[in-house]
Amino acid sequence: MARREPGKVERIAADLRAKIEKGQYAPGSKLPSVSELQATEGIAFQTARDVFGVLERDGLVITRHGKGSFVTPFLGKITRDGTARYQPAARAEGGARGAFQAELERLGLVFKKTPTEVSRVRPPREVAAALGLHHSANAIRRHRVMRAGRDDSDEGFVVQLATSWFPVDVAGGTAIEEQDTGPGGSKSRLAEAGYVQRRIREAIEVRFPTAVEAEALGIPADRQVYELTHHASTAEGRVVEVAVHVMPANLWRFSYTWELDD
Repeated sequence: MARREPGKVERIAADLRAKIEKGQYAPGSKLPSVSELQATEGIAFQTARDVFGVLERDGLVITRHGKGSFVTPFLGKITRDGTARYQPAARAEGGARGAFQAELERLGLVFKKTPTEVSRVRPPREVAAALGLHHSANAIRRHRVMRAGRDDSDEGFVVQLATSWFPVDVAGGTAIEEQDTGPGGSKSRLAEAGYVQRRIREAIEVRFPTAVEAEALGIPADRQVYELTHHASTAEGRVVEVAVHVMPANLWRFSYTWELDD
């Protein structure tokens, strides 16, 4: 096994970090390859890989499988405000089609519209159970490969995979089965149909991506991801949406705020 060289890794990573922060490598620009860094610095191949690993962990670099390493379109990580992002005004701000787009635009990033796969299919058993469906029943599935960029000219980077499920009797025939769900996204359309969401429960775990997820996200299979599972219920307690988000751990952080009783 190749030996890691800690002193060199930190020193070279700090040098690249400084160049990124000073703008010598602009957001979205391509960085030297592992082989180029190895030759320039006179270091082992694994040491060069470790340098990029440090920068990825800090949210400064994205490695796109087969294409190389790039400075992220944004410096640092995307902060997901788990407290306020689903408030009606927040998720429709500026005509946004949901919380994700509104959140990106508040951070000065550009939401890159990508096709949404919409279908009626049998959900995984745990999703069917959460929605109160028979395990053989179909549900409405919306799957999106979500991108963010710095401006309208770049293609952006994949920052999240999102799959949402809805009961057919709740969302069938609504804009939730269309490509464009309209301002405020699916939560606003559910509210208009009489299914206002009053309670959100989310669970987060860290794991390694599947091969399909790693390819879709453009990351190596040894990069960890967050899997966030989102259940949204009405005031009566009915779960009307289950969403599973898969997000590269090096790109995201989560923020929550609570008011506590005296």
